[in-house]
Amino acid sequence: MKTRDRIIQASLQLFNEHGERSTTTNHIAAHLGMSPGNLYYHFRNKEDIILSIFQQYEQHLESAFQPYNDEPLNIELLIKYFDAIFYALWQFRFIYTNLADILSRDEALKTRYLQVQTRLQNHVCELLTQLCNDGFLQIEPANIPALADTVKMLVSFWISYQLTQSTMKSITKSSIYEGVVRLLMLFRAYATSSSLETITRLEQHYAVLAHD
Repeated sequence: MKTRDRIIQASLQLFNEHGERSTTTNHIAAHLGMSPGNLYYHFRNKEDIILSIFQQYEQHLESAFQPYNDEPLNIELLIKYFDAIFYALWQFRFIYTNLADILSRDEALKTRYLQVQTRLQNHVCELLTQLCNDGFLQIEPANIPALADTVKMLVSFWISYQLTQSTMKSITKSSIYEGVVRLLMLFRAYATSSSLETITRLEQHYAVLAHD
């Protein structure tokens, strides 16, 4: 693995485990057994590292939530989407934990984040429209953008909600899976008679993971 990629990987691990605010470039260099100067050869500062991690986050959101087009609509396809939500929340949890603060310190990053969110909003709208056209959900077309935004809102702030509404010191996989279950509760409200059984199976699948 290239040194630059090792720095990104180690930074992501440390940010997730100890918090981005508590982790300095010296911590990252020490974790990797390299000098700070070697780290600064590859990255100008911590914000530069965060941007590189954000690029991975951006690529995941862009690829994972594309409309399914000609793929068959079945439970395996739906699990793929909900697992992608879990992956984003867990793999990049430091971003969600401290989102407002991170964006407030880097105007360029905030602009890029908003652009990513606009594209994501469009993808979610397209997915919801497909699910309606295929008889899985029943949503008034005019309400699809608002529901897509509500889905994004629940996902974006689930981690910070968990940390502020409980005594937990750090987020767990179980608590993120609980967020997926809550999201499915939202979809249940728009289920058709033919999709209720599938949504129930999805809820059961993620409820087990939430209690492991």
